[in-house]
Amino acid sequence: MRSYALTKASTVGPIADIVAASGGSITKVFRKAELPLTLLEQPQRLILLRDQFHLLETAARTIGDHSLAVRLSTEAGIPGLGAYGAHLITLPTLGEAILESSRSLASLLQGATTIALAVEGRWAKWTYCVTENLGLGQQKNEMLAIGYMLGLLRYFAGPRWTPDRVEVAGRFDGRREIEKVVSCDVISGDRAGVVFPARLLALTNPRPPQDREPDYPPVPAETEFSEVVRHILLLQLDQGEAGIDSVARRLGLSRRTLQRRLSEQGVSFEGLAQRTVRDQARGLLEETEVPITDIAYELGYSDPAHFTRAFRRWTGETPQQWRRRLVQ
Repeated sequence: MRSYALTKASTVGPIADIVAASGGSITKVFRKAELPLTLLEQPQRLILLRDQFHLLETAARTIGDHSLAVRLSTEAGIPGLGAYGAHLITLPTLGEAILESSRSLASLLQGATTIALAVEGRWAKWTYCVTENLGLGQQKNEMLAIGYMLGLLRYFAGPRWTPDRVEVAGRFDGRREIEKVVSCDVISGDRAGVVFPARLLALTNPRPPQDREPDYPPVPAETEFSEVVRHILLLQLDQGEAGIDSVARRLGLSRRTLQRRLSEQGVSFEGLAQRTVRDQARGLLEETEVPITDIAYELGYSDPAHFTRAFRRWTGETPQQWRRRLVQ
């Protein structure tokens, strides 16, 4: 069965930065990966995990850098994980943070992946695994995870700390490049992971949080299919292609199958699309100063007058009246 696992788009900006710094074309990379450049300004937007795989693989091949993924996450550090990373550094010890990284992975960052910690004698092995076959780019995603894992370890152990070794699942290219980034030996193993002294698990948080942690919106599970489709609709709106055929194509489904899957959850595509566009319109009118004409085009309307009529039908007010009332 095809996976619809979602992930945060927080890695997209750093990918673009590395491509640009290497002399590559960001526009060409994103076009080949079939993702909109607007994601650069929306790190908390959700995208399909396999689309992230595709983008990582495309970027690495474009600039000829086998270490791109692990370099990206090593440089980004914990902030690159957004809410997930912010949550992990509230834990009192490294051991508790690693255990929590497994528990909260699906709800705060992405699905179709697992994290595990195993301790044997004086050594600990922290591993990351993609649980579904999502195609090309999986190994790059695993290397991306390794860099973030090193970021959490160094948060507790210090910025110059290095692991005993890093393991990459299966055969891989660019060993020397990757070893230069992670500052340790890199070998092939059954799963991607980091090996380090088990005593480090007792390290305490060097900067315990002073404020109450905010409530983070959860990442929808694959079983919440209508929510998955809603996020794909938002992505397709950025590309100006939010019709049922473009959404079905992104999900790898036929139009009929998409409609049937939504119907099983008591939702129609037309109704879901209308609510998504309406909510997006309200958000843009409330939270930005973008001209109403531009909002109309951004939401896929060929004529701003059509947007005005639709908005009045949804709210009883024109977009101008809605925005004017909010500022009074």
